[in-house]
Amino acid sequence: MNRGLRLIGLAAMAAIISCTNPVLADTIDIGGATRTYTAQLPETKPAALVIVLHGSTQTGADMVERTSWPQVAKREGFGVVFPDGLNRAWADLRSSNRRAGRAPPDGTDDAAFIVRLAEEFVADGVADPKRIYVTGLSNGGAMTMAMLCVRADLFAAAASVIMNLTDESAAACHPSRPVPFLMMNGTADPLIPYQGGRGTSRFAVDGFWSTERTLGFWRRVNGCETNDAGAAALEDRDTADQSTVTRISSSCPRASDVVLYRVNDGGHRMPGSFPDAWFARMVNLLLGPQNHDIDGAETIWGFFKRFP
Repeated sequence: MNRGLRLIGLAAMAAIISCTNPVLADTIDIGGATRTYTAQLPETKPAALVIVLHGSTQTGADMVERTSWPQVAKREGFGVVFPDGLNRAWADLRSSNRRAGRAPPDGTDDAAFIVRLAEEFVADGVADPKRIYVTGLSNGGAMTMAMLCVRADLFAAAASVIMNLTDESAAACHPSRPVPFLMMNGTADPLIPYQGGRGTSRFAVDGFWSTERTLGFWRRVNGCETNDAGAAALEDRDTADQSTVTRISSSCPRASDVVLYRVNDGGHRMPGSFPDAWFARMVNLLLGPQNHDIDGAETIWGFFKRFP
């Protein structure tokens, strides 16, 4: 990697710089395609590395601005990298005609991109190879699951936000080993319906599994029992956000945990400690409410740091 700073947008850069940790924005060549990413480096190395994958129509800079990952990484001392999907999308295990919105160019190998990033940060002494984690939301959540399907050996844990499997993605999924896995889905998501099928949004596509069926898939992969081990209602810290959270646990073998954070009446949004959009009222109408009882990055990191 030729480590050089590139322009990533003033707001995104300001958000990263405010964290005071070393920052780089760089490119890497994957199969003749120039791929871009932004990373916040840990002060002490090697450290854990979290790969954060944006949703469709977004970029890595959006994840810097709209989530607390930079702040959590600074406080906890791990590295975090925000890759950019080509055409603002990820080549997960679904065909292009089975997704809403954008699709990456034909032949895009995002799995190779993500693997190469992890390998480079390990080779440079930045990342601990036993503490590589991946997470993403929406299309990034689908890509997160795809990474477990094709390179489970690389990750200590993973987390998917606002995404379910489909027949196509499940059929192509053959993890080489169990990986601790967290899901975080809203029951009022108009794009990725909690109950499966097609969402209520005019931009939605059909064919999604329900969250319960998706959860069951990962329980089987990880050798967990079929039924819920428990369900705990979390504190309703923001009574004005129109939603609550229930944590659903599983009975699994050691270090193969599967957990679901069900956002009751939550939309196609990542829960956060601050708003994820400039025009909240319009986004609420399009995507449903954002929950503020938990913070997505804080919750996911709390899960990740238990493994290995």
